Amino acid sequence: MSKDNSHIKYLITVTGPTGVGKTETTIKLAQHFNAEIFSADSRQLYKEMNIGTAKPTPLELSKAKHHFINHVSVSDHYHAGRYEREFNKKISEYFSLNNIGILTGGTGMYIRAAIEGLDHFPDIPQEIRDKYENIVTQDGLPKLQELITELDPEYAAIVDINNARRLTRALEVIHVSGQTFTSFLNQKKERKSDYTSIKICLTRDRTELYDRINKRVDQMMTDGQLEEVKSLLPYKHLKSMQTVGYAELFKYLDGELTLEDAIELFKRNSRRYAKRQMTWFRNQGKWKMIHAEDYQGILNYINTRKKE
Repeated sequence: MSKDNSHIKYLITVTGPTGVGKTETTIKLAQHFNAEIFSADSRQLYKEMNIGTAKPTPLELSKAKHHFINHVSVSDHYHAGRYEREFNKKISEYFSLNNIGILTGGTGMYIRAAIEGLDHFPDIPQEIRDKYENIVTQDGLPKLQELITELDPEYAAIVDINNARRLTRALEVIHVSGQTFTSFLNQKKERKSDYTSIKICLTRDRTELYDRINKRVDQMMTDGQLEEVKSLLPYKHLKSMQTVGYAELFKYLDGELTLEDAIELFKRNSRRYAKRQMTWFRNQGKWKMIHAEDYQGILNYINTRKKE
């Protein structure tokens, strides 16, 4: 006799590197399972950042209900801890009425916050926050990169090295605790969930993925990414702006790079970010690696897990 699993709640998580094809796959899954999508992308949640974050288009958003897209303004102080609290509340409400939800995104810390919960970090005194804010203002991103590489090379190998907000957060924790940021990430703990987690990481051959990333950057520029960045100039100083696709074009607007060089840097940093994402997911728990084009394989794996 087959097991009756009709009462079990499932959170299907679909992650993978930037440019791999998460949006198309998750929308198809949402339609197939009549489910809603919960984004775990730390940039798509900002209302003002659209093209450079590869945010789902209005047409794509209309095909399935999305949560945490266009969620806050770039001027809001948003972080993984706040995401964890808001996600837990929203997913609990959702599963009171539904059996299957879909979590997707490429931000490892947000994925972890949703599935496992975040580790407990020390409180950061305001004077320490001010210290690293001053470093950002006076010495810029290269100084943060130098410090994190020196103080926590393991974290430097997997973090988005161009994301000033994450580097600053790690350095603050290191300063206050006297321990590496990685030591906090490696704390093992179990979260009791009311749902079963099904974890899938989409993959592609590296050459294929890098080609897709390069073409996507060209398409973003055609779609108006430079104009989007210009519209965000008043917010250039914010940590949320120190991210791939924005930081490079700010350098062009500041006269530090030619447009051609800024676009090439945009592509290179995107490829490097994709590499770090894959390193992260290979080291963070058990993910079923499936080629992004193998939609039937993805469905088969989900249905197999649901029968267990």
